[in-house]
Amino acid sequence: MTLIQNLRPEALAAPESGIVAVVNYGRLRDGLIPLWAGEGDLPTPSFITDAASKALAGGETFYTWQKGIPDLRQALARYYHRLFGKHFAEDEFIVTGSGMHAIQLALDALAGAGDEVIYLSPAWPNFDAAAAIAGAVPVPVTLDQSGNGWSCDVEKIAAAITPRTRALFINTPSNPTGWTADHETLRAILHLARANGLWIIADEIYSLFHYGQGRAPSFLDVATGEDRILFVNSFSKNWAMTGWRVGWIKTHPSLQQVFENLIQYSNSGVAQFMQRGAVAALDQGDVFVAEQVERARKARDLVCGILGATDRARFTVPQGAFYLFFRVDGITDSRSAAFEIVDKANVGLAPGTAFGPGGEAFLRLCFHRRLDQLEEAAHRLAKWMTAV
Repeated sequence: MTLIQNLRPEALAAPESGIVAVVNYGRLRDGLIPLWAGEGDLPTPSFITDAASKALAGGETFYTWQKGIPDLRQALARYYHRLFGKHFAEDEFIVTGSGMHAIQLALDALAGAGDEVIYLSPAWPNFDAAAAIAGAVPVPVTLDQSGNGWSCDVEKIAAAITPRTRALFINTPSNPTGWTADHETLRAILHLARANGLWIIADEIYSLFHYGQGRAPSFLDVATGEDRILFVNSFSKNWAMTGWRVGWIKTHPSLQQVFENLIQYSNSGVAQFMQRGAVAALDQGDVFVAEQVERARKARDLVCGILGATDRARFTVPQGAFYLFFRVDGITDSRSAAFEIVDKANVGLAPGTAFGPGGEAFLRLCFHRRLDQLEEAAHRLAKWMTAV
């Protein structure tokens, strides 16, 4: 028996990222415009890096609060108060080593071997894989897609519930589709969870990248403090901090010790100097975030205009997040198409096959980049579309 055969079946079954496969194929191409990853092109702003550098130079390099330093948890409470107009206590927040870490901890707390977790698909692939590695069974429920856009049929979620179901994973605004739940849909999902004794893992990481009025609707708008909801989030997107790997969970104060214990046995806490940068992001970053959202809105409209003019691309203008999830007439295998686009258009896109059921024929383009680069990429893609 080989070494690899001695590993856990769940580890062996962990899939290679369909996004990373294309990235590895094209990352060294000269002049390639990379729109495959879920991040912007701006470095972390100086008001954040300066705060972290000052703390680092000041010796904040020791073991720290595993649940997050009080200053950061208080800053999170202030941030939520600004967003929702409600009082939040610092002991409702747990600092994690990224949004992905927050999701893993939520799964650790809720689902084990044989438990089922329902999620909406197409979806960011890391949740599906993380649930499976934990021993749980991820159950996709596909969003509906029509000329009116993407929508969630709550009855399809209800039909997927079994006695083994433990939680619903709801990402809105959605990566990759841009679907954004309205308050009516959120209430319906919450009613379903209450009626069946289920938890909700609410991934609202893109709530500020919303192209309606203000932030996107949230479960916090319709829930009570006693509802079974774990909110997972990250500093990555709003404040250009993808490489920092800092996130958080908002939960009921009674669960704080449980999650502090889970952090102890995973990463034992986030570096304190990085948390100082996160405090600055929350307290000083509102203008920066607003500028990024407006920049993304302009980028969305630019890309949709150019690709839409080809009459070959089929898409719904996204309501939220910063991705265009589109298909091209005649293309059914998006994985092969993504590699071909690298070769023939010198543009990097993520294949829809990476996002699970319902995404196979689509491609994902991250438009959270500067306009001149996006315009060039969109024209390259338009030229490729007219040739296939």
